[in-house]
Amino acid sequence: MKKLLSISLSVALLGAALLNLNAQTQGEDGWQKWFADGSLQGGQVISGKATYKVENGVLTGTTTEGSPNTFLAIGPFKDFELEFEVNVDDALNSGVQVRSHIAKEGDPVPEGAKGKLPAGRLYGPQCEISIDGSAGNFYDEARRGTWWSILTNTNAVRTDAAKAAFKKGEWNHYRIVVKGDHYQSFINSVPTADFTQPNDPEGYIGFQVHGIKAGTGPYSVRWRNVKFRETK
Repeated sequence: MKKLLSISLSVALLGAALLNLNAQTQGEDGWQKWFADGSLQGGQVISGKATYKVENGVLTGTTTEGSPNTFLAIGPFKDFELEFEVNVDDALNSGVQVRSHIAKEGDPVPEGAKGKLPAGRLYGPQCEISIDGSAGNFYDEARRGTWWSILTNTNAVRTDAAKAAFKKGEWNHYRIVVKGDHYQSFINSVPTADFTQPNDPEGYIGFQVHGIKAGTGPYSVRWRNVKFRETK
């Protein structure tokens, strides 16, 4: 009887711990606090050899010389909202992939791509993180190789305010909303992208560390207060 009581108590304590962890990482209205538990949120590091670590809820990606673009891929997801603050070294650019895909051996060439992609390569829409005025725009990573604002004739949203929204050397707040065919981004509450395209109904979120030139770096990009929720 004592053994059964001990097992029951252990199960109860484990259940309470799991409930407490869920309470810490998921708040009201379905919001999840990513990386709050110190883990990589179950993501996989693919496409390159950059390194990722989490300390005090801050995800830091650091370049590795000779590595191509690297991604911490989480998902897949359909409709969602994603918010975070990001700080990137001036010499580095970065981005967050949304509804992106992992190339597999034997896959056909993705529509718009110039050739077959190596297995494990992440490709698809990427919300840009950079200090050069393109932050918040979406780039079709490893596929069409151009901006979605050009592909969808929505360059009007790329106003002077949008190009100046990202503040060099500071923590910048991003909000990305993807619902149905509709993609939107905001930096520090300024609209920076707004377009529709039906080609990627589901895919991965990927936190990018860009490749660097030989003899440079290491450089880092940092994300904090990362919040995510799936929507309908």
